[in-house]
Formats: sequence, C-alpha cells, structure tokens
Amino acid sequence: MMKFHKLAGIAALSLASAMAAAQNYPEREVSGVIQWSAGGTTDVAMRGLAPYVEEALGKKVVLQNKPGGVGVIGANFVLQQRSDGYTLLMSAENPALYKVMGLANFDYSDFYPINVISRSSVVLVARNDKPWTTLKDVLAAVQASPGKLKMYTAGVGTVPFTASSMVASVAKFPALPVPFDGDGPAITAILGGHIDFGFVGASSVLEHIKSGRLKALGVLDDKPYGDIPPMTESLPELEKFAGWGPFFGVFVKNDVPDEAKQKLVAAFKTAVDVPAHREQVENRGNTILNISGDEAREFIQRWQSITAWVYHDVGVAKKDPAELGIPRP
Repeated sequence: MMKFHKLAGIAALSLASAMAAAQNYPEREVSGVIQWSAGGTTDVAMRGLAPYVEEALGKKVVLQNKPGGVGVIGANFVLQQRSDGYTLLMSAENPALYKVMGLANFDYSDFYPINVISRSSVVLVARNDKPWTTLKDVLAAVQASPGKLKMYTAGVGTVPFTASSMVASVAKFPALPVPFDGDGPAITAILGGHIDFGFVGASSVLEHIKSGRLKALGVLDDKPYGDIPPMTESLPELEKFAGWGPFFGVFVKNDVPDEAKQKLVAAFKTAVDVPAHREQVENRGNTILNISGDEAREFIQRWQSITAWVYHDVGVAKKDPAELGIPRP
C-alpha cells in the first residue's frame, strides 16, 4: 500500500511539474525542424519568418534542416521528441499524403497546426510567343494534336504532376509529359522552346511573367490572380479544385500541452502578420493565410481530400483514400 501511495505521489509531482513548465513556456530556445534542404522554398520561407517569431515569443528559434524521404525523416524526428512544445515541425504540404502514398504510417492528423502560413498559387505558363491566352486555348491545341504538345511534369506529389492530373480528370488532355527535376530546369526548357507549357507554382515564375519572358494563361482558382484569369473560366469543372496549391505551415505533436500551443499560436499569428513579412511572402507569389487550430485542420483536410482522390483516380495512390477515412471532395 505504501508503494502505491509513493507511486501516486511521484505521478502527481510529475503532472504538477509538467503543468508548471507549460504555464512558464517558453523557458528556453525553441527548435524548428525544416523537412527540406537549406536554400529550398520551405527553408527560405521559414528563415524569413523566424526573426519575427523570436520577437513575438521572446526566445530564440534555432532552425535545423533534416531532409530526406520526401520529408518523412524530419517529421518522424519531431514525433520522437518530448511533447513539451520545444520542437516544431516547419513543413510544407507533403505529410498530408504520407499514408496515401505509403511513405509513412502517420500524416498531419498526428500534428497540431500552430499556423498554416501561406499557400502558393498554381499558374499555367507558356513562352510569350505562343498564340494561346487561356487554358481553353491550350486544351483546344492539345486535343487537336494528341501526343504532340510537350508539357512539363515531375514526380508524384509535385505541382506539375498534380495540376495536370486535375485537368486530365475533367477533360481530354492528351499532352506529352516531359519529366524535369524541378521548376528551374523546366522553366529554362520552356524559355528555350524545348517544351510548350507547364503548371508551376507562382513563386517560381512570377519574375519571368513580370518581365514578359513567360505568358501566364491561367491560375488554378475561381478568381483572378492579379491579371491572370482563373482556369475555371476555361474549364468550370475545375471549380472543385479551386484554391489548391502548395502551402507552408508550422506544427507540433498533438499532445503538447494546451498552454504551450496557445503561446505558439499567438506568437506565430503576430509574426506572420508583420508587414515586412507579409511583403516578403507576397513578393514570392504566395498568399498569406495565417490560420491555426480547427480552421487550419479544415484547410489541410480539404487539400488532402482533393489530392488523395486525384491520385487515386489516376492510379498512383498506394492506398485507397476511402480506407483511410479521407472523403471525396
């Protein structure tokens, strides 16, 4: 009996200590784990935000890159750390598809969204000497010459693969996919006339569009992006995919104490909204979201639902989204 009381006392002390630590959070620097290599888009986004977070949180945010396995290595590392709020996952959209693509046995349902910072619009581009002005023009040209017009693609999970699969799921789209290792080489190929068009994240092509080197034919949305028309004007069936695009976010494990979550949410909300940071984000062609908690979960679940079922329908999903409880959009 004495042993039971002793164990109960230890447990009570541990709980009290954890509660006190959460109330005093943060007492030391916070670690931010970036899933990708230094210099990548996620790395640039997080390093641009970190100084404003430090100011709002009152503690240093130490960033470390843990790339590999389509981000699985970094995400899994965060899941293995203590649930104290001192290790953050600084991420992009990929973990939402880990279960669907058979990459890991976890996804964003295992994390709490501190902040979904921004998303990038998806733009259809071609060289400026092409006769097309809209997605409708491209569709007509592709359908008139099946297998002849060359389209940028990349691996499963990338913007060009997903966006072209979305179009192919609602219209005849017999373009010839030409694989490239990222946006940079593909944009060079479009500029050089080696391929005809491609779906690319706005942040990668905005400067080329502004300079007139590339022509923007549509944005994957139901409203314009600046002067770029929405693709839904050319293909209304794309409306269910409107607003889809890569995103950046910051997450912690679900069982981090609420007090720590609340302080992180408040700090990131303040930091994301700093005018200098907003300007950085928008100049890279991204749209500020600055959402957390349930609102962020709904955003991620919609993104996951859209993407998982597109992949299922084109035959690249490793697991049936229905079996994972992911509803059709």
